Amino acid sequence: MQQQRAANPGAPQRARGKGRLVTKLFDGRTRLAEFYQEGCAKIRLPETFSPEMEVILINTSGGLTGGDVIEWSVAASESTRLTVTTQANEKVYRASADTASLSTRITVGHQAAVHWMPQETILFDQSALSRRLDVDLQETSEFLAVEAVLMGRRAMGETLKRGLFRDRWRIRRGQHLVHAEDMRLDGEIDLLSGLPATLGGQSAFATLLYIGPMAEALLPRVRESLGSAVGGASHWQGKLVVRLVASSGFELRKLLVPAIAVLRNGAAVPKVWNI
Repeated sequence: MQQQRAANPGAPQRARGKGRLVTKLFDGRTRLAEFYQEGCAKIRLPETFSPEMEVILINTSGGLTGGDVIEWSVAASESTRLTVTTQANEKVYRASADTASLSTRITVGHQAAVHWMPQETILFDQSALSRRLDVDLQETSEFLAVEAVLMGRRAMGETLKRGLFRDRWRIRRGQHLVHAEDMRLDGEIDLLSGLPATLGGQSAFATLLYIGPMAEALLPRVRESLGSAVGGASHWQGKLVVRLVASSGFELRKLLVPAIAVLRNGAAVPKVWNI
């Protein structure tokens, strides 16, 4: 009689992805110099009718959960201009074990510009994400970063009660550290976010960072665009930082879009934001 073997489900399948893009200036336009994609990380380049390049990052796994790892790398060579966004919101699902990892490295050359504009990250209940952004700038570079986080989808009746969210930024200019921040929400996030010193009960928040020659001049216009928003904008040491909180992703976008337009000299958000 054949002896039955115990079922061995094996380790859960995890998503892995790497994407890398390097630009060059050719005939007055930003062109590709290097392009690489692996695993669930895909890169698409929609046709544009300007000298700039628009890049869309895609996670084909449909979201992140514990143990997933995605790495992006973008380098804008001298005098090139690049806007980088994502196809959709990055959804971070419940993690039964381990922590999802999402890292981005950006290099911006002399007289070059990168606008880092991913769509919102949505954290679901009991999710776990560790995220990192590393940027290297030259003295003449321009850099704009927009990062928004939604703690569940309010319209769907979702709430984030427990979980882990770590976010680490390191921005260097001419090899000198000019901006650093670390956020950690761990454990009973619904209680943490309800405190006046954190989010005051709001479920959506965002940070905008602009480093470039117009930082100080743009501050009054950015403040005007925010109106009565819960948040604020500050300028010091050549950088402009905006912090915002809102009751939902929809309300947050209504605040973000006008502020982004000011920081992009009137340019609209990428088209995929409106799909």
